[in-house]
Amino acid sequence: MQRLLDGYRKFRREVFPGMKDQFHLLAELQKPDILFITCADSRVVPDLILQTEPGDMFLCRTAGNIGPPHGTMPGGVSATIEYAVEVLHVRHIIVCGHSDCGALKAVIDKPDLSRLPLTAKWLGYIEPAWKHLRLPCCRRPSAQLGTSAADSPTHGTFVPFPPPLTTHLPQTPKCGKSVKP
Repeated sequence: MQRLLDGYRKFRREVFPGMKDQFHLLAELQKPDILFITCADSRVVPDLILQTEPGDMFLCRTAGNIGPPHGTMPGGVSATIEYAVEVLHVRHIIVCGHSDCGALKAVIDKPDLSRLPLTAKWLGYIEPAWKHLRLPCCRRPSAQLGTSAADSPTHGTFVPFPPPLTTHLPQTPKCGKSVKP
C-alpha cells in the first residue's frame, strides 16, 4: 500500500503540474473516440501499451474481456457500453484480448468452478459464441486447440504478450483460415 501512496505523491509533485491544464479541461468534459474493452488481468495496461493520454479512451475491464449479451442483465459492462455509445458517442469499440488469458483457458479446459459460481456464470457468456464460428475445428471449446496466443480461438489475431492487442479477424493456425464471427 505504501508504494501506491508514494506513487500518488510523485504524481501530484512531478506529473500533475505539467498536465494541470489538460486535467482541468478533462474535469469539465470527456470526449473519447474509443471504448476499449479488455481483460481485468493486471498485466494488460491499455494506456501503456497504446501510449494514450488521459481522456483518449473510455475503458472497461472485465474477466476475459467478456461482455454479456445485450439485455441479459444490468451491470457494469452493459452500463459502460451503453454510456459510451449513447452519451459519449464513441466512434470505435475495441475488444482487446491477450495471450495466456485464464478466463479463456477456463472456457476451453472446463476446470471445476464450483467454488467460483459467479465466475462460472460469467464465463458461460462465451459458450453461445462458439456455435457462430464456421470452421469445424473451432466450434467447440473442447476441440483440441492450444492455449498459446497463436492458437487462441477468440476475437482476433493476438500479438504475443506484450502487447496484448486484438485487431483483426481471428486466425486459427490449426485450420489455416480466418474465422468470421
